[in-house]
Amino acid sequence: MNDTPAPRRRLGGSAVQVGPLGLGTAPLAGLNEPVGDADARAALLTALDRGIDFFDTAPHYGVGLAEERIGAALAARPSAAPVLATKVGRRLRPLPEGAPDDAHGFIGTPRRERYWDWSRDGIRACVEESLRRLGRDRVDVVLLHDPDDFEDEVYATAYPALAELREQGVVGAIGAGMNQTAMLTRFVRRLDLDVVLCAGRYTLLEQGAADDLFPACRERGTSVVLGGVYNSGILARPEPGAHYNYAPAEPAVLARAEALGRVCAAHGVPLRAAALRFAGADPVVASVLVGCRAGAEVHDNADMAALPIPDALWSDLRAQGLIRPDAAVPPPRPATGAGGAP
Repeated sequence: MNDTPAPRRRLGGSAVQVGPLGLGTAPLAGLNEPVGDADARAALLTALDRGIDFFDTAPHYGVGLAEERIGAALAARPSAAPVLATKVGRRLRPLPEGAPDDAHGFIGTPRRERYWDWSRDGIRACVEESLRRLGRDRVDVVLLHDPDDFEDEVYATAYPALAELREQGVVGAIGAGMNQTAMLTRFVRRLDLDVVLCAGRYTLLEQGAADDLFPACRERGTSVVLGGVYNSGILARPEPGAHYNYAPAEPAVLARAEALGRVCAAHGVPLRAAALRFAGADPVVASVLVGCRAGAEVHDNADMAALPIPDALWSDLRAQGLIRPDAAVPPPRPATGAGGAP
């Protein structure tokens, strides 16, 4: 099934364009629960069938397994040419004999370990290694991955290396991906980035990125890609035991998510549909990433992102103080097209 193509947005000053809904591939590498090769391939091919052709990955995801699974799926669909984003900063090497698995929450991964390398040569080698796993000779987007403890290295060696790769045409667009906004905002203001990937800091549950990151990106012409729009799952299922920010949710956070769910239910809208549509509403946001483990989840997220939502829902959320007064909300639209927040 091929859905009507969704509108595309350019990443910063680059020529790279992405659709409004992208596929995050960490779950396909066995994040928190195992995923077999067949399910992973089905999810990737289903995404392409639904018109979702922006895949975000990283060497960190399953110590290379996510990239390898993308490469295998694309080899089975040689006509496909999705926009691929990967990341640098963590390189991989064989796990020493007898060493414990370097799992980081991933299950069923190859016997490899991660290590940091922000040097010029390390950045170039990381990209080359990713290209081999992906089965490609070029990648569209490369992001500095979680440089929270390496800000000086970003300015000294990592960013210049990425800028050089962009100039050489090996990379189409460059940026950084993090779970915080403060450092991303500094990068946007100090560096020539096309895009930033911000995970979890602009969602239906919290909108802190609108205070610092979004204004900087508007000023500099930098695009935003949002990940973690379900805040580790609590905006998909706000129930006791739900996770927020990769850990069990505190009672106050769960109560807020439950309140969001009640407003959505009153309007006959699934909470996860509201979460997807809300995250992509601000014009600075080029795409919203959602992680999936199987083809059925891809279908569900594509359907949720295309669901029309009444204006009254957003008005009620504002009136109850559940979203900020100045937050952008999506206009009503018919339920056509492949899954994308506008």
